[in-house]
Amino acid sequence: MLRPLIVSSFLLCAFCASASAQQTSSYSPEAQRAIRHATIEWETVASHLPDPATGSPAALQTAGDVLRARRLPEDAIDYYRFALQRGGDEPNLLNRIGVTELEMGQVDLAHACFKRVVMLKKKSPEAWNNLGAVANMTGDTREAISDYQRAVKLNKKNALFHANLGTAYLATRDYESARGEFETAVKLDPEVFSRGGFGGTQVHVLSADDRGRFPFEMARMAAEHHQDEVMLHWLAQASEAGFDVVAGMNGVPAFAPYLKDPRVGLLIANAKAMRGRQVAASGPAPPLPPVDAKEH
Repeated sequence: MLRPLIVSSFLLCAFCASASAQQTSSYSPEAQRAIRHATIEWETVASHLPDPATGSPAALQTAGDVLRARRLPEDAIDYYRFALQRGGDEPNLLNRIGVTELEMGQVDLAHACFKRVVMLKKKSPEAWNNLGAVANMTGDTREAISDYQRAVKLNKKNALFHANLGTAYLATRDYESARGEFETAVKLDPEVFSRGGFGGTQVHVLSADDRGRFPFEMARMAAEHHQDEVMLHWLAQASEAGFDVVAGMNGVPAFAPYLKDPRVGLLIANAKAMRGRQVAASGPAPPLPPVDAKEH
């Protein structure tokens, strides 16, 4: 099963070592695929792949999963399609194809796959979640909320769906609803926010326009449960992202005991120092020294 995006955010996996990637980046997708097929790794994988003409749907689907894990998405899609041709579970395989298309940045193709799934299986929570992810990626937050709500209604015990719905609420600044979904997600799976990206048949998108707001809301949730270390961890992340944590904490009852906590002051100071170093490191190049008049 897919462990969520974390937006997130969106992962385009490297298929080769960085040096090789730089050399092939200007090639067409077909040419890059041919280059990958010329490697020893591909020969090793290919020797164990089932025959598309005789393999069982389960074996062909497993081959697709292995190829996807090996960062060979085009080949993975081929084997998912072979499984379809051999009578495999169409909604399940289309979900896998769609998620793989998302990994490659083919949002329109992924959307078409997920729409086909809900036509075939209207009560597929994975497909509704994935449609929500596509809507979120394309900036249609209202549609994303609607799709995620459908997924949650169909499977209330999936932490990932609640996490994604919370993220969509966050983008609309409905912080109360977002916190409620995040809290439900954590209760169902305490590690839900430590995972990200794509996998299996579900997409986890953990991203929002306001990068600092998400960790701040997580800190607030931790404060309400008196989880000091967890709260400080999230506050630090919020501050590092540029969020004004002091202003955010003011007037929130759960934060009242921590406003004068020296640990909070320290993490804010550290975050400011870190941001200052990042700005300095990415600042403009120093000007060239003046030309000595004697050289003319």
